[in-house]
Amino acid sequence: MTTSARPRSGDDAAPALLTGRAALAVLAAILAASFMELLDATIVSLAAPAIAADLGAGEAALQWMIAGYTLAIGAGLITGGRAGDQYGRRRVFLLGLAAFMLASVGCGLAPDPGTLIAMRIVQGLAGGLMIPQVFGIIRASFAPAARARAFGAYGAVLGLASVAGPLLGGVLVEADLLGLGWRAIFWVNVPVALAGLVLGARFMPDSRAPGAARLDLPGAALVAAAAVLLLLPLVQGRDWGWPWWGFAVLASSVPVTALFLARQRRLAVRGGQPILDPALLRVRAFTGGLSASLLFFGALGSFFLVLSLYLQLGTGRTALETGLVILPYAIGSIITSGVGVQFAHRAGRTILVTGALTLAASQLALLLVVRDGADPSFWALAAPLFLGGLGLGLTAPCLINVVLAGVPAQDAGAAGGVLTTITQIGNALGVAVLGLVFFTVLEDSLADGATALLAHSDALTMILPWQFACYIAAAALMFLLPRHANAPDA
Repeated sequence: MTTSARPRSGDDAAPALLTGRAALAVLAAILAASFMELLDATIVSLAAPAIAADLGAGEAALQWMIAGYTLAIGAGLITGGRAGDQYGRRRVFLLGLAAFMLASVGCGLAPDPGTLIAMRIVQGLAGGLMIPQVFGIIRASFAPAARARAFGAYGAVLGLASVAGPLLGGVLVEADLLGLGWRAIFWVNVPVALAGLVLGARFMPDSRAPGAARLDLPGAALVAAAAVLLLLPLVQGRDWGWPWWGFAVLASSVPVTALFLARQRRLAVRGGQPILDPALLRVRAFTGGLSASLLFFGALGSFFLVLSLYLQLGTGRTALETGLVILPYAIGSIITSGVGVQFAHRAGRTILVTGALTLAASQLALLLVVRDGADPSFWALAAPLFLGGLGLGLTAPCLINVVLAGVPAQDAGAAGGVLTTITQIGNALGVAVLGLVFFTVLEDSLADGATALLAHSDALTMILPWQFACYIAAAALMFLLPRHANAPDA
């Protein structure tokens, strides 16, 4: 049941604040949706070998199954957030959740790699509609004390998803529930989404922002086009045989990006609401944060795909065994994520740099474990992975907040949306570029007569120094950021 309360600034026709059963129901709906989206961002990496074997998916298709999802989310986040402000967060959230569920059904029924990739892109676009509404719904519908608890629950769900991803993926693939095999990782979304839809439709109030900005759909389309033109030849180039027109496609991403920036300048001059205000590019903290995020999440995005392939196709581990090997990484991130968030307003930049350097050290430690071509033990792998998780927990949860501390307050919302989008584009770019290096070395090693274990070891050994370099460069760029994040909002 809901109770009325005084209207609050920041919401047009502010809804009554939620209490009791209604508050729990709405919180359950948005947390279920968040958990499902986070799970699908990681679980496919673990199931990739099973998908490849069943559908005959090639290396480029595996890259697109992951990069297409993250790229679609990145393309939809800003537009999704503004759609919720303009048309109502409840409506857009439920629409995104329903679309995510239907796309999951499409993934579960996919007869070939092309269909699966298409459905993964639809999943990502649906997530781009759904996820931006979560914070707006919590802020608009919960009283301050309940709001703090809701954000705490959201943080707990992030941690739970990071642990559940590898374990649940391994269990579902290994158990072969109802003969579904890897398809179960998508079918499990259906009951979760249905529960969220029922609870949201019954209990969730609507809210929207006053004077919401019009959607810059042409700008969003230009961003998506530039990203696709950049990624397409990087992922498909080997299959195409690197023709000249592939390089022309790659080069065409530059003028499309220039068109996007020109449009943003025109909108800003006319008093419109650009996706990216060009004035932000003159803010050192913002440009440094963009560059650091691109490198940091670029290294991170490719890591679990190549590690899963190495563990399953190289060392011969099952999907469940692979999930157990990756589990220490998730545990490490949970241990430090609370520390990073709690102390970001006191030592934000120091925490970020420490986290990035810790991740870099973990890549070197893992390199020492796998470079000899032998099959490493669980504990030999667990130590560097646990170290990497510690670094991730320090950096990822508070990176955007530290960057925003150096951005003018009136631009924080737009800057946050762009930064979140860049993290997704960085993920996709990392899968494309580092995936290209991994698969090229793998094919060359197999062609030279190397065993599967040695070939995968060679490929992973080639990737790890690049990831190390990305984390080191990201740490250097983080020195451009403010020393402290903004104090947490009560």
